[in-house]
Amino acid sequence: MLIIMALSTQPYKGARDFYPEDKRFQKYLFNTMRKVVEKYGYEEYDAPLIEPLELYRAKTGDEIVNEQTYSFRDRGDREVAIRPEMTPTVSRMVAAKRQELPYPLRWYSIPNLWRYERPQRGRLREHWQLNVDLFGVAGLSAEHEIIQVADAIMQSYGAKRSQYSIRLNSRKLTDSFLLEYLQLNNVQAHTFSKLIDRMHKITHAEFVAQTDAILTPSQREAGIGEHLLEVIKSDDLQELPEKLYMHPSVQELRQLIDMLHKSNIKNVSFDFTLMRGFDYYTDIVFEVFDTNPENNRSMFGGGRYDGLIGLFGVEPVPTVGFGMGDVTLANFLETHDLLPKLSPEVDASVILIGDVYNFAMPMLADLRHMGLNIAVDTTNRKPASQLKSAVKKGIRYAIFVGEKELADERYTLRNLDTGKEERHSLQRIVTIVKDYRR
Repeated sequence: MLIIMALSTQPYKGARDFYPEDKRFQKYLFNTMRKVVEKYGYEEYDAPLIEPLELYRAKTGDEIVNEQTYSFRDRGDREVAIRPEMTPTVSRMVAAKRQELPYPLRWYSIPNLWRYERPQRGRLREHWQLNVDLFGVAGLSAEHEIIQVADAIMQSYGAKRSQYSIRLNSRKLTDSFLLEYLQLNNVQAHTFSKLIDRMHKITHAEFVAQTDAILTPSQREAGIGEHLLEVIKSDDLQELPEKLYMHPSVQELRQLIDMLHKSNIKNVSFDFTLMRGFDYYTDIVFEVFDTNPENNRSMFGGGRYDGLIGLFGVEPVPTVGFGMGDVTLANFLETHDLLPKLSPEVDASVILIGDVYNFAMPMLADLRHMGLNIAVDTTNRKPASQLKSAVKKGIRYAIFVGEKELADERYTLRNLDTGKEERHSLQRIVTIVKDYRR
């Protein structure tokens, strides 16, 4: 006897099904993003979901490539990967037309991305991410604009600046601290940058133990570990040792903070522990944090990556960008009670009374021609059952259509929220429904 096991109704672990109400919210998120970035002159692009694996080996980082990338060999025995991020892809695209493109470029995309990691609040294996990149501007005006865009997006969802903070650091400052100030070798400096990047995910004791393991006995005796711990605690540029404070990167950070303050973005601060995990960042980096204790975490970030396009054998292009994931953004909106109440796309449900569908077709076409989104129930169920379905779907209005209504061309419009009924011409019904939609 053949036993057939029922298939699971659950989506793949770390991924989501999007029912109409979920898709409606996603459309709201994406449409809001698009409106903001396009106000700043950004244009949308897209690219394939699959890329050669070597694209990420170059600069993304070992953890992403070795532990989190969905990679496989295709039927042509090529190593490929489902994209875990978009920055290498857009860099490839710009490099492909390096000489033809009109700089500065302002590009954005909202791609679907995949990473194999443990699903948890704010982090899934599949997510969508707004990517905003400015190519061809070497000065601080690029960082200033990119952070302005990120701030404007947060504001567009109704967030107050007290609800999120923007933290800044400089990879040049960090490199100077590790290589010149502490006089570590390149391998130690790189290892420390990775350790500092994840220091908030491990205990202080673990951080100290791993610091000791990186240093040589003579370095430990010289107090390098203690000095490192002391300096990275700095959350104000003026707290840095004088030698570090005089580094050019500090002056750039001060200037950028001043520019942001002049743009009324004052929820910005320095954070020496901010690293951003990707190896391609070359200078100023930033992250946006939720300030609510219930969701006190980094939501998204970005920075300058001037050298990535040069890996494709063309002249480098100065670039600044950021990525904003949909999962952490949704968590933020939920935490701060900023989730909108979204109505269905359907403006009205037409309730047919009797066998009148063939006769009602011209009237239905007129409603749609006049701009309404109309769903027609042709199940021949009782009107009460049809209404129940419309209410369950969250539809605001019902239009009753029977022989009498078709004869005198006046139809009953019911507000399903209040129960109020009125008889009107089609034109008047359209006006009422459109007024509510606005």
